[in-house]
Amino acid sequence: MSTRASDTRPPRDRLLDAASELFYQHGVHTVGIDTIIERAGVAKASLYSTFGSKEELVRAYLEARHASRRAAVLAEMELHDDPRGKLLAVFDVLVTTVNQPEFRGCAFANASAESEPDSAATEVTRKVRRWLLGAMGEQATALGAADPAGLARQLTLLYDGALAQSRLERGPAAATAAKAAAQVLIDGASPAARKPPGPGHPRMGDDVRLASGHAYQR
Repeated sequence: MSTRASDTRPPRDRLLDAASELFYQHGVHTVGIDTIIERAGVAKASLYSTFGSKEELVRAYLEARHASRRAAVLAEMELHDDPRGKLLAVFDVLVTTVNQPEFRGCAFANASAESEPDSAATEVTRKVRRWLLGAMGEQATALGAADPAGLARQLTLLYDGALAQSRLERGPAAATAAKAAAQVLIDGASPAARKPPGPGHPRMGDDVRLASGHAYQR
């Protein structure tokens, strides 16, 4: 169905909206140019004069989704004053995202899976990955984690895994579980978790021996 004639927005906005809906629902390579311009209600020449090619339209679509998700994550982070809360805020956004009726998986993973390694889709997906790792790493550093980059990568793996699983089983269960696992990782990486035990607490070696059934016999 094409956009109504009463839509007076610029062709770029109409094309990008149409492409965003169609690409996410059906795939960046399944959807053809003719389908997009019909949905947008513009002339084919408008697409090429505005974006130059379908490849660049794909890039614009993914860049717009990245800007939207980044804004949502940063806004949720702003609600917290501490690094722990800011890291967990990423997973709060994830829970909301996967619980939306129109959720069909990660737009970036979907698009890059369809595309060549040197495509616009893959390029933008790598940019998105760098941003997420950087945002996680910045907060992990503020947390005082001994290995901020390692913690950021672990949290990103949880994030990606929850996105993938949520596409197979609808609802927030996987994202909620990922947030719970992230909390364990974050708390384990905090400086408080690395403090030596106080008087009366068993030493680390004693814990290991007791856990393995080799308690002292003297």
